[in-house]
Amino acid sequence: MAGQSRKWMILVATIWIQAFTGTNFDFSAYSSEMKMKLGVPQVQLNYLATASDLGKALGWSSGLALNNLPLWTVMFTAASMGLVGYGVQWLVVNGTVAPPYFVVLLLCLLAGCSICWFNTVCFVLCVRNFPSNRPLAVSLMVSFNGLSAALYNLAAKSFSPSSTSVYLLLNALLPLVTSIVALIPILRQPPVVTLPPDAIKREQVTFLLLNFLAVITGLYLLFLHPSNMFMACLLFAGAIFLLVLPLGIPGIIYAREWFNEAIYTSFFLHGFTLVDVEDLELHKQLLSRENSSVNCMISSPDVDGSMNEMPRQNMRTTEGCSCDIIIKKDRLVMLGEEHKAKMLTRRLDFWLYFVAYFCGGTIGLVYSNNLGQIAQSLGHSSFNSRLITIYSSFSFFGRLLSAAPDFMRPKACFARTGWLTVALLPTPIAFVLLAVAGSDMMAVQVGTALIGFSSGFIFAAAVSITSELFGPNSVGVNHNILIANIPIGSLVYGFLAAIVYDMNGTTTTGLLGDPIVCMGKKCYFYTFVWWGCISVLGLASSLLLFLRTRPLYLELERNLTSPTLN
Repeated sequence: MAGQSRKWMILVATIWIQAFTGTNFDFSAYSSEMKMKLGVPQVQLNYLATASDLGKALGWSSGLALNNLPLWTVMFTAASMGLVGYGVQWLVVNGTVAPPYFVVLLLCLLAGCSICWFNTVCFVLCVRNFPSNRPLAVSLMVSFNGLSAALYNLAAKSFSPSSTSVYLLLNALLPLVTSIVALIPILRQPPVVTLPPDAIKREQVTFLLLNFLAVITGLYLLFLHPSNMFMACLLFAGAIFLLVLPLGIPGIIYAREWFNEAIYTSFFLHGFTLVDVEDLELHKQLLSRENSSVNCMISSPDVDGSMNEMPRQNMRTTEGCSCDIIIKKDRLVMLGEEHKAKMLTRRLDFWLYFVAYFCGGTIGLVYSNNLGQIAQSLGHSSFNSRLITIYSSFSFFGRLLSAAPDFMRPKACFARTGWLTVALLPTPIAFVLLAVAGSDMMAVQVGTALIGFSSGFIFAAAVSITSELFGPNSVGVNHNILIANIPIGSLVYGFLAAIVYDMNGTTTTGLLGDPIVCMGKKCYFYTFVWWGCISVLGLASSLLLFLRTRPLYLELERNLTSPTLN
């Protein structure tokens, strides 16, 4: 019983770590001051954001570290990288030190790498301690990473409302403080035990309660705004209380019998069925046995792209429909089939998934990096912190919603790739709204909310989608290949925005070499148009992926709900 309580404390510790280590999301809060201090154009400022995102591509280094070092050592190594990376940047902005631009670039890379190391630590902790409900634990933990910018916004206003450089100081110190606080639960990890079915279901109800508390926390940060430094301190203290509140979960575990009688039976939540490793293995077995007993299969591409035999009439129909060929060519034959890196990169489904992420979630991240300049160009610099909070909060809600497929099965069967398509839909709508809005801040806030929600869902759902489509055992390597699109997108999209910005801007003093500042709708109009067109491409790619994978999800549900084949 004590061991069960300790694992919930570990989950809360990962929530704390995620909540205070999403430090890349507040880049737009201090980017304008960094730009002025370094005296660089928008293009070079974009390179700093790209360097931070490039650190995420070094996620494999944290895996190597975990193979040779204790987990708590990896956590404090991550905290040390962030302390140096952000701490020296804070000294740069304050004028204490004046390193060359290349050194600042390396500092951003180091800070970005620290975020990736923290994410690896949290992911390993969730997988180890919640093997039966891994998707629910990971999605809940990752969701709080989306709240980081909103929490840092409150913290900054509590300590120094008039300074934007305080964000860099908080980025350096708070992850280290959080690591110290989370150390005791991490050191006292319980042994992994196999839970009976009724305990697994009670655990799922507990996750429902945690998600309910998470929604309250997100609404609290979204709608309550400090009017002065004292109110900011009170609101920040309230946010900390909401993050500590889940520690009451061990008490719920001890009172499990009451909880089972009063809530669990009335909810009738026996319908939780996750697409986990066991389900995928069962699906493979059933599919193999079914294929061996059926001599004539419905037309579908083999792994090598060749077509199985089928009736001549169906062949003529297929030949006359190019859309059908596109949907079926080189299609996956089952969910959960393991894909090594070489096999993965030869899959059309992977590249459709890659493009959907690249043109959806990544473009939303680049938009958040430019929020500071967007608000400044529209003459509403005072709204910058508000826009950051809106993006952060709706990113959080999007991440929470990504767990909906796990909670809804089997009462509502819908492919997770279909959820991805629906989640991408708000992004092109948002960019159209931003392009036509001009300086209307209400429209800018709505567009920011839509983009934050969409990108947050994609970030959180990506691990589960990668696992389901390309195998749970290879998800670590395959997911790192997928998120290689983030630094690429950060560079390409950011460079596009920076070129448009600098072309329409002027120097503050009129002298060559001074920082360029752009004011007016023209600064980002064409950027929003281009980003909107690109996001439509991502939506189309995700729709095609959904059409290609939907039969596999239907087959999985049929196998899981039908009697075992004899």
